[in-house]
Amino acid sequence: MLLDAVQKLSYARRMPELEIVRHHGLLDYSDGLALQRDLHADVVAGRSPGALVLCEHPSVYTAGRRTEPSDLPTNGAPVVDTDRGGRITWHGPGQLVAYPIVRLAEPLDVVAWVRDLEQVVIDAAAAVGVHAERVAGRSGAWVPGTDGSPAAKVGAIGLHVAEGVTSHGIAINCDNALDAYAAIVPCGIADAGVTTLSAAAALAGRAHVTVDDLAPLVADRVRQAVDGMHSGRRISTTAPGTSTGTSTSTSTSTAPARQETLV
Repeated sequence: MLLDAVQKLSYARRMPELEIVRHHGLLDYSDGLALQRDLHADVVAGRSPGALVLCEHPSVYTAGRRTEPSDLPTNGAPVVDTDRGGRITWHGPGQLVAYPIVRLAEPLDVVAWVRDLEQVVIDAAAAVGVHAERVAGRSGAWVPGTDGSPAAKVGAIGLHVAEGVTSHGIAINCDNALDAYAAIVPCGIADAGVTTLSAAAALAGRAHVTVDDLAPLVADRVRQAVDGMHSGRRISTTAPGTSTGTSTSTSTSTAPARQETLV
């Protein structure tokens, strides 16, 4: 067992570094899908060790495979169907979108990777002075409510896995407007709201948070998540101060993924 752990750690240290593709300006969503397809093919074929796309999209609604008719925009806005799991969401300026195109470790544990990506959001939020956490039974990262109000989602996760390689990923609200969410049922969750890191930071007396502020923090933590996945030291199970059996539990699970994390 010890030898196996040492071998895993050695393998992680030998892995070529994840390629970071930072797109400045707005990346059309269809172009983002094409970029993901190309990168996915490179990883599957062994031409790339993996890549992380960091971008912002123009305003667009996207529907995962579990989107219900009742989730769709009430204003008649067009919706792009995608092959990711989950339901409907919105992307737009001021929101950081991160697409890790990586090969999952064997044996495949998609839910464990979801937990790692949740930890990426939680840790990046902490780095800009915002407390985010998990909510039991719901995916993503949430800012706790105040005065009895429900938690509000600040980071959503939706994935697709094919041939052992992931696509799609994380969307983190930095300083985007929230009015577009009013026309949909975000992620199919009708009894909770959404927020931004900037809004949460302001309540805590912290500085405004932009996509450019957050992108390098997310890139560093995703790199660590990929290394940890292959070394057997997942960031979701080694984060300081975490424990199992709570709403912020980071224990690895093999249960079916939930909500928009379904693949």
